[in-house]
Amino acid sequence: MHNTKVYIETYGCQMNVADSEIVMGILKNHGYDITSDINAADVILLNTCSVRDNAEQRIYGRLTNLKYNKTQKPGLVLGILGCMAERLRKELIEDKKIVDLVVGPDEYRKLPAYIDVAFNGGKGIGVQLSRTETYEEIIPYREDGLQAWISVMRGCDKFCTYCVVPFTRGRERSRKLGSIVDEVLQLSDRGFREVTLLGQNVNSYYDELHDFSDLLAACAEVDNGMRVRFTTSHPQDFSDKLLYTIAEHKNICNYIHLPVQSGSNRILDLMNRSYTVEHYLQIIEKAKKIIPGVTFSTDLIAGFPTETVEDQNMTLELMKAVEYDGAYMFKYSPREGTKAFKMEDDVPEEVKGARLQEIIDLQLDISLKINRNLIGKRDTVLVEGFSKKSDKFLAGRTDTNKLVIFESVNGFKPGDYVELEIYKATSATLFGTVV
Repeated sequence: MHNTKVYIETYGCQMNVADSEIVMGILKNHGYDITSDINAADVILLNTCSVRDNAEQRIYGRLTNLKYNKTQKPGLVLGILGCMAERLRKELIEDKKIVDLVVGPDEYRKLPAYIDVAFNGGKGIGVQLSRTETYEEIIPYREDGLQAWISVMRGCDKFCTYCVVPFTRGRERSRKLGSIVDEVLQLSDRGFREVTLLGQNVNSYYDELHDFSDLLAACAEVDNGMRVRFTTSHPQDFSDKLLYTIAEHKNICNYIHLPVQSGSNRILDLMNRSYTVEHYLQIIEKAKKIIPGVTFSTDLIAGFPTETVEDQNMTLELMKAVEYDGAYMFKYSPREGTKAFKMEDDVPEEVKGARLQEIIDLQLDISLKINRNLIGKRDTVLVEGFSKKSDKFLAGRTDTNKLVIFESVNGFKPGDYVELEIYKATSATLFGTVV
């Protein structure tokens, strides 16, 4: 075997993390070694993200640094994988010249061949999108650990006007339920304690026979000591059946990430989100009835084209009505190729910044209020490891995805479930004592 060493850096979403594991699985099968030392690598791959402009700028910055590595090691192959590949292949290969291969999310099987082309002085380019590729039978390469992310479907058919995903990742296609359940089984055998089922829009999963609720139930039944999470959901496809499925299995976490993006129906319409605020709030109400103790997180975009102060206030009102545990909050950035790109980006940068800050401040207040209400209550955490600040403390997560720090006693170790009583709270962290 050729013992060529490959180093992979992953940017962007969890889906990219899962893709990097698939890429490593493919390369390992072809006799490549994976290294965590960039200086030892013969091949450096950056798995990229296109969702926001700053994600792309980071990659350009990184490529400038890596020019140095290429001068130090003349045969070094430098490759771009993922969402930027499709979008910017001409720029990356022709204008930047230091990139040797550009491979999109549906062409990873051919990566070994493209690397060979690059080693022989050519340029490896594979950016076709596929209607069928799911990498179903490829076993991702994962280090041992507690948490794994499983990609259950690829692509998206929603075409939200701000989003580049349908163009960089193609149309929706789902893996067969059986292949996913097998993967959960293998992870359970290896001692993993939590899996997250991933899709750009996971609740529209459908493998010709089963819907997402069926998949979630089947995964939960593999090992009832293993937690099951999922992300990301679209309100349009959120069924009552799914809510009952979550309620019926104690190891399916009572935590739902349900992006709303805006609290204004006018803006939602411009975003092509295909639901109204009223419909969204109905799902939240139903979930609260069906799943005791359910918590929510969301995504919010500040400063979408034509957004007014009234629209912003509606978003703030919605946040107060739902009381999210947490949120991913962003300023709108236009992405070439999307419908919104043709709309005038007419909200000034400083207004976007101020609105985003207002959203962040409100969310911090809400998170703090929710967390303070937990003081004196008990909850079970899955221990993940030592806390970031001290080896005297362990960190774990509750079913509702809250981080809890507690003193390291009784020989507890990662993977254990521990019952804690909460005695202190910040907006981001809880502190507990072992019961």
